[in-house]
Order: sequence, then C-alpha cells, then structure tokens
Amino acid sequence: MHITIAGGGIGGLVTALALHDAGISVRVYESVPTLQPLGVGINLLPHAVRELTRLGLQAQLETTGIPTADLSYYNKFGQLIWTEPRGRAAGYAWPQYSIHRGRLQMLLLDEAIARLGADNVRTGCHLSDFETFDEQVRARFVNRETGETVADEWADALVGADGIHSVVRRTFYPDEGLPRWSGRMLWRGVSVAEPFLTGRSMVMIGHADQKFVAYPIDPLLAYQGRSRVNWIAELNVGTDTMPVRQDWNRKADPATFAPPFANWQFDWLDVPALIDSTDAVYAYPMVDRDPLPRWTFGRVTLLGDAAHPMYPIGSNGASQAILDARALTDALTNSPDDIPAALQAYETARLAPTAQIVLMNRQNGPEQVMQLAEERAPLGFQQVEDVITRGELETIAQRYKQIAGFEREKLSQV
Repeated sequence: MHITIAGGGIGGLVTALALHDAGISVRVYESVPTLQPLGVGINLLPHAVRELTRLGLQAQLETTGIPTADLSYYNKFGQLIWTEPRGRAAGYAWPQYSIHRGRLQMLLLDEAIARLGADNVRTGCHLSDFETFDEQVRARFVNRETGETVADEWADALVGADGIHSVVRRTFYPDEGLPRWSGRMLWRGVSVAEPFLTGRSMVMIGHADQKFVAYPIDPLLAYQGRSRVNWIAELNVGTDTMPVRQDWNRKADPATFAPPFANWQFDWLDVPALIDSTDAVYAYPMVDRDPLPRWTFGRVTLLGDAAHPMYPIGSNGASQAILDARALTDALTNSPDDIPAALQAYETARLAPTAQIVLMNRQNGPEQVMQLAEERAPLGFQQVEDVITRGELETIAQRYKQIAGFEREKLSQV
C-alpha cells in the first residue's frame, strides 16, 4: 500500500508519521519550496498529545512547548469568571502543551525526513490536479511559480491535507466559494515579558466582540525567569470587509487595533505593554467553512483544515487534525485490502464529531462564559456567582470537553 499526502502542515506530517509507524508506504508533497518555522502559538490538547506520544515524540514536545497548567477566563475589567487546571494538573495522563506552531512543524518535519527519508518529504510541489481509477489515484504536482510539472505520482490513495484553500476539496466542491467569515479580525504577536500568574497559565479576557488571549510558549526562556508570550487580540469589525486572501497573514500596524485595549492593564497582565513590545504583528480574518456532507470519494479523502476548518476557539484546530491522522491510520490498518472502505470508515469516525466542533465554535465554545458575563454584568461584578452559577460554568466547560473528545474519564479508559 502506498499513500500520497498533499500538504506538509501539522496534519499532513503527523499522518505521514503515523502511517509510516504502521508500516504503510507514504510520501508527502508540500507546496512551498522551503518550510520555515512560521506562525505563532497553538495549543495541543491531551488527546492529541497522547497520539504524538504514541509516535515517540514526547521528549521533543517537552523541550519545545510549555505544559499548560491552567486556563482562566476574565471579563474586560480583569475580574475572574472561571478557572480550571489543564493537562496533567487536571489529572490527565498527558499534558496540554502551549507551543509555537512553526517550531512544532519543524519538529514534525525533521522526524518525517529522518523516518521516511528525504525523498518521501518533497517541497516545492503544489497539487495541481488528480485522477481516480478503480485501483489507484494519479496526482500531478507543479512548481507554483512556473507551472512546471515536478511530480506525477501514482498511489493507492490520496489524502488532501492541503488546508483551508484545499485543491482536493475544491475539486469535489467547486461551487463552495470563499471561507465563511465571522466578521472578526485576529491580530497575533509574540512578546518577551515577565511571567504572569503561574508562569504556565493561559488566559482569555473580554467577550465575543473584543477579546485578548495570552499564554507562554518558550520553555527555554521560562527557565531563565522570562516568558515568551503568544497573544491574540480580537475585534468584531463587521461582516462586509473581509480582506482578500492575499492580505491574510500580513503584517499589521498596532495602531489599527490597539486603542480599544489601552485600558486593559491588570495587576497580573499588562495588555498594552504586550502589544507595544512586539516586533511584528500579523492580521488574520477569523474564518471557517460549513461542514461537508462527505469527505471521501473512492480513493481520495480530506484531513485537517481541508476537511473541517474551524474558528480558533477551544484550542482544537491542530488537535483535531492529529486525531484525524490516528483515525485514518487505524482505518487503513484494519482494512488494508479495501482502501475505499477504509477511507469511508475513517470518514464515519471523524466527520460528525468535527462538524459538531465547527458549529459549537461558532457559538463561542467554552468561551461562552465570557459572553454571559458581558451580557449579564456589563459593568462588572463583585462575585461571579452573582452573575453565573457555578453549575452553569461547570456545564459549559464539561460540554465542550465532551464534544471535542477530551473528557478526562473517557481518555483514561482508552
């Protein structure tokens, strides 16, 4: 069996590692000529860390990411709404990691090259088109700048792990159009600052129309008593002005978004100082796509953001792609003689759960607690229990863990 993967992001690389670990031949094709440690921070939830640990990556994660100790939600006045331990601090068998996305991708890339061989991890190869046959799939890859064909690959299956602008997805859904925009913009940056709260805390402040997220991502700097803080500023800017695709991930002037956060100076975190001390800020629209009725077409299927792009709420994007990788590998291992059936089994296992997360994230997922506090107490509160009962807070937190698949009790039984 030989599998072709279009896309060398986190989902594509973890899938390659998992398939190789299961004894399945695999080759990855990535569009960009050179993969670089780009991006900012992400979080890996315990169920995703479990799968990476299964692939022998625990030691690398420990030296690359921060094991998140707790997650706390605050209102716009810096008043605590809800806090809960995370990862091992919450009794999980695996940590939750706050980690730089680019560093994680480089870790996975190095492992893939070492295990699969350099010839099986090819860059500068953009998927142009593909044809499906009864027994195989033929995929053509081009140099994106010149249009020259650089690879013509035959395989038993093609996995489209090629992101929110997936060529594979567009082939099957040509009329889908642009991603669905929330009306919210995200500005992301990384600053070096004093540690805040536990030094391994993740915080979310504000409400649906104005939010600030911060967490540390550099374990080496933490050992020196400093903190490299990933932060995200979010504002609702309306639904009529989504930037064109070429402007996504572009550098931004803090003056365009910082003023509404000017007074967010709390005893435990100085938001304006974090923004001011950042060398580069990047802007992104908050987008997703509607859940699909199917991912699999014969010997071709979708994975990760190509299958289920979602709002960056609840720390689920990368984690769900990693769970996809495990489900796909298990399906192919369990049904090696009927690949279309295996791909269909993978879809059956993953399509409905990820669709539920996409829709839940549109309702702000676990961050609903911040919006409830804003709606019920826009001027703040003396005690959060006067505004939201502890039962409500616990229900919201537990419901999202259940939907996203990382309930501690269920994971401990696997």
